Amino acid sequence: MIKNGHHATERDEAGCSEPVHSPEKRKRVVRLWCDGCYDMVHYGHSNQLRQAKGMGDYLIAGVHTDEEISKHKGPPVFTQEERYKMVRAIKWVDEIVEGAPYVTTLETLDKYNCDFCVHGDDITLTVDGKDTYEEVKRAGRYRECKRTQGVSTTDLVGRMLLMTKSHHSNMDNPDYQQHTDNFGKGPKGHSPWTGVSQFLQTSQKIIQFASGKEPQPGDTIIYVAGAFDLFHIGHVDFLEMVYKQAEKPYVIVGLHFDQVLNSPISNVSVFFLREPHYVSEVVIGAPYAVGKDLLDHFKVDLVCHGKTEVFPDKDGSDPYAEPKKRGVFKTIDSGNNLTTDDIVQRIIENRLQFEARNQKKEAKEIAVMEAMKKREQQEQQIEAAAAQTAH
Repeated sequence: MIKNGHHATERDEAGCSEPVHSPEKRKRVVRLWCDGCYDMVHYGHSNQLRQAKGMGDYLIAGVHTDEEISKHKGPPVFTQEERYKMVRAIKWVDEIVEGAPYVTTLETLDKYNCDFCVHGDDITLTVDGKDTYEEVKRAGRYRECKRTQGVSTTDLVGRMLLMTKSHHSNMDNPDYQQHTDNFGKGPKGHSPWTGVSQFLQTSQKIIQFASGKEPQPGDTIIYVAGAFDLFHIGHVDFLEMVYKQAEKPYVIVGLHFDQVLNSPISNVSVFFLREPHYVSEVVIGAPYAVGKDLLDHFKVDLVCHGKTEVFPDKDGSDPYAEPKKRGVFKTIDSGNNLTTDDIVQRIIENRLQFEARNQKKEAKEIAVMEAMKKREQQEQQIEAAAAQTAH
């Protein structure tokens, strides 16, 4: 079966295609190219890169500059240097190309000796509404993976604009729904690729990202806890520094969910850091207080926290009282002071620009959808006319 110019393949729940060739049959390394803005890196980005790596051996990720993104889409949230560093930390990426062109060409694929380009099954358009992958598609050097439903940069931006310190969830808030309309719905309709939706984690999705690594004799068990909300380069720098606290570290991350903190924006991303990717195990829905039972269960040798403020537990107690009592608590200075609140502030300061960016993006996508629909109708009419003539 041929689909979109290539052989269709079976996909797992997160959309990963089986490798193009089995390892036994490969006679050479298959080199892959992915590119993108990779702004506010989330599960959808990492899942696309995971799927792409499953199609070959060596994955190169091209990351666009701030100037290119501003020209074609609008201002990015993160600087290009922050985005370069974030993509380098993703475990499926073997190499990154800084300042990759926004339009993917055969010249770029040839320059980096890549067999083909991999992109999701959504559409990426230039400032004048052209498909950025048109040239490589025509040449048969384009492969497609499944877009991750329910998570997008648009969604993250919308949720951040309505964050407060008192709420637990904005999903049913009428102001939030109105704001999602501003971000995910243009004046002429709705695009399936741009919009606010809710991402649902499943055990299968999480298993596909987990390392499955068990602690070994001599490992130092290090525990860190937090929301890791809107996973960003500040988190990467912190976890890298935590990893350096021991010769043979086994880092366990305790993730706090809605019941403890505000609605998390995108925290499953701790799974996708590279090997050694600083995180060996993740405790989902970890208790806010790091108590005796948790420390004993995981045989924790060291508990680390960054320089951000530690808020007291619901009863007013210090959530790190037990590790401090045992003398196993350590404050880590990663040298990076970036916080989720800082990122939220960037969004708020440029709110109108981001709303305009997303509406503009969706308007282009709707125009392409209408053109595709019109072409499909014309093809159906031609086929129907040909069938009548044959009879």
